[in-house]
Amino acid sequence: MRETQGRAVPVNGGHVYVEEFGQGPYQVVFEAGGGCGRTCWDRLTPLLAGKARLVAYDRAGRARSGRVAGLDIDDLAADLVAMTEAVVPGEFVLVAHSMGGLVARRAAGRLGSRLRGLLLADVLPETSPVYDTWDATTERIDRMLAVSQTLSRFRPVARLFSGNVRRLYPADTYRTMLTEDFTPAGVAQTRREIRAVAAAVPRFRAEPPPLPECPTIVLSVERAAKGRERQHAENREHQRRYAESLPDGRHEDVASGHLVQAERPELVADRIERLLNRTP
Repeated sequence: MRETQGRAVPVNGGHVYVEEFGQGPYQVVFEAGGGCGRTCWDRLTPLLAGKARLVAYDRAGRARSGRVAGLDIDDLAADLVAMTEAVVPGEFVLVAHSMGGLVARRAAGRLGSRLRGLLLADVLPETSPVYDTWDATTERIDRMLAVSQTLSRFRPVARLFSGNVRRLYPADTYRTMLTEDFTPAGVAQTRREIRAVAAAVPRFRAEPPPLPECPTIVLSVERAAKGRERQHAENREHQRRYAESLPDGRHEDVASGHLVQAERPELVADRIERLLNRTP
């Protein structure tokens, strides 16, 4: 899987690193969550490679993509649109995880009829009460990541920090993640992405993106972090409400943790195929 050769694609004065694989009558584009890049889809893409052309990429500033001075969700959405215009002719299904859902939802209006379907995997709507105190949460997470950023230059410590990921991914994928994401530069980029989310939430609340008109599946994971069961239940409820607000939306609870594309790749692949085939 990690032998896939990618290419740098120019977007909005910079470039993003794109990997393309698979073949078939349909196309799928993947937008990763915060702290992740193209490699987070490695458990999922082999299940679809014989059925569709697949495109995964690193957002600006992450892994092999070009560096950026600042980071903004609207700019990342513009990059996603520009990347698909350059690489993905015609219709496609867009799959987004976690923070990537903010990027995908901002991009959806500009993608228009090219968007055949949208799958949002554990994407948190801006209506969730968890965002009421998100500035304080961001500061707390940032302090923790600042320590991780310093210590991640020591490989044994980086492996310790990334133990949950190591258990979920093939060895070659994990090695790539270790050299791209669990490094001082990778952690610094994750800190920028978390701050970008904090800056975006008030804008999303004041002016939500237009609701996607394409068939949309919203997946909520059922397994909560210890001590956060109540918050997790609230998040799932707002995910359900968001799905019900869509012209063609469906909500589904999934027995999984947050990295559902790695823990339940067969299920996620099946839901993507439903969107590709537009079956109920």
